[in-house]
Amino acid sequence: MNSDKAMSSLRVCAKCVLPETFPGIRLNNEGVCDICLSYKGAEISQKRKAEYKEKFESLVKEYKGICIYDVLICYSGGKDSTQTLAVLKEEYGLNILAVSVDNGFISNRARQNIQAVVEKLGVDHIFLKPRFDVLARIFRHCVKNDIYPPKTLERASSICTSCMGIVKYSTLRFALEKDIPFVAYGWSPGQAPISSSVINNNPQMVKTMQKALYNPLYRIVGNDIIPYFLEDKHFENPYRFPYYIHPLAFLDYKEEAIYQNISRLGWRAPEDVDANSTNCLLNSFANIVHKKRYAFHPYAFELANLVREGYLDRITALERLNQPEDPDIVKLVMEKLEVEDDCFV
Repeated sequence: MNSDKAMSSLRVCAKCVLPETFPGIRLNNEGVCDICLSYKGAEISQKRKAEYKEKFESLVKEYKGICIYDVLICYSGGKDSTQTLAVLKEEYGLNILAVSVDNGFISNRARQNIQAVVEKLGVDHIFLKPRFDVLARIFRHCVKNDIYPPKTLERASSICTSCMGIVKYSTLRFALEKDIPFVAYGWSPGQAPISSSVINNNPQMVKTMQKALYNPLYRIVGNDIIPYFLEDKHFENPYRFPYYIHPLAFLDYKEEAIYQNISRLGWRAPEDVDANSTNCLLNSFANIVHKKRYAFHPYAFELANLVREGYLDRITALERLNQPEDPDIVKLVMEKLEVEDDCFV
């Protein structure tokens, strides 16, 4: 079941951490990948960060206070979404609705963190728990089946992509129905480009993006998926589509400072999650499935970006990618999903 030994023997970019098995990647004679070779540098990145921060702050001035909530945040309880929540509340003074989606595998410590932080910050909070039997059918199907285009799987596993699709569109329903002008995500600067840190949504764009996730899931569970996505009525007036924002892309991002900041809110690091998660037990299992099926770690893209941008040193990134998942946690997840060891074959 463990593929870490094979993964650790792969050639890896000498500047970032992308392995030779990453789709479309090429290493030159010095062992440097073509993405690093085409990287424009931190100076340009800093300029773009300033532009998007200014854009966001201009929108805040325009929309703050006109609706019952200023922003809905998809709050996982992880370190990055906690930092995003704190920044939006304390630095920008926004009135926030935090929504946490329970996929059945939230760490107990993460659940405690969520409660502590929303109470400390004085934020309204909703826990949405989709039917576990529906989620389990989806996750089991993802173990052996390719349900998304290869490009999608460069950034996350099929299991996580499915889970995040449900999070994204079920929370968007809340935002539309409550007329909330912003939906915020706690994505790190490595997860999404700065150009997507402030997105002006429109119905047609959202409908196209939703279709790419909804259709594969509908083929697995049929009508049971409908409550977690937008319906036809949501694409009609009077609904106003919110801006998507992920502020950590244009704000200072230093992991040590983030841990220090959120600890004062009662946040504590879970001890039962893998090296690339601070909230979800399912992540360990999803990582193993992805490595077995595609021969590269699903967090390689994110960590490579963080290294390239100077947010994370290469040695730490490699350690995170090479750290084996806890077999006890993986076993717990497999038992709850009712899958056997041969699911990896």
